[in-house]
Amino acid sequence: MKGSAFLAEWFAKVKADFILNFVTGDRWSLILNGLIVTLKITVVAIFIGIAIGIILATIRSTYDMTRNENRSGFKQSLLSFLNSLAKIYLTVIRGTPVVLQLLIIYFVIFASSDNGVLIAALAFGINSGAYVAEIIRGGIMSIDRGQMEAGRSLGFNYFETMRYIIIPQAFKNVLPSLANEFIALLKETSVAGYVAVQDLTRAGNIIRSKTYSAFMPLVAVALIYLAMVMVLTYFVGILERRLRNSER
Repeated sequence: MKGSAFLAEWFAKVKADFILNFVTGDRWSLILNGLIVTLKITVVAIFIGIAIGIILATIRSTYDMTRNENRSGFKQSLLSFLNSLAKIYLTVIRGTPVVLQLLIIYFVIFASSDNGVLIAALAFGINSGAYVAEIIRGGIMSIDRGQMEAGRSLGFNYFETMRYIIIPQAFKNVLPSLANEFIALLKETSVAGYVAVQDLTRAGNIIRSKTYSAFMPLVAVALIYLAMVMVLTYFVGILERRLRNSER
């Protein structure tokens, strides 16, 4: 009887906490709106990261493939300069915390802007671009050099060969790694609240500050992140299996 009474009391407390944190004042809408903001930031940041990554990977891989050919002239000098800039970018972005980059971009570079969601997406995209660049660069360098020669024999110039032949194959090779990077990006967006963006994590913290109950809202936020990551991981697993099957 004591055990039954304890369970009944515990369930009653959980129910009361649930109602207090999510039902009273329609606080569940804070979680829903925060989830939407988190997904918006993640999707925009993914596109920004891919764009930056492709550009940097093309510059870095082109320099790596041509530096031993003893080329000279303006184009090679420009390529060397761009490669140096890319290396500086990669060193700085990968060597500093993403939350610090977010604060600098929001409070220093775009101090006059009030569009926190867009600025946060830009900051996370810039950060992700550094990692995407190295992933894609590794994929490009793994492609047989004969593919480049095949493109030239078809009448393509260097950039057409990269666009139509090399990069599509490189993407196929690194898709699982890219997917894992984007899963990490989704979790990194949880610090967007530092710049007053009401993302999923901040929504949970707002509820905590109103109800003085930390367990229910924060655990709910953690479970939502866990569910999203598990769904993405599931699809990444399917993607990896299909890629392995296509290579047989």
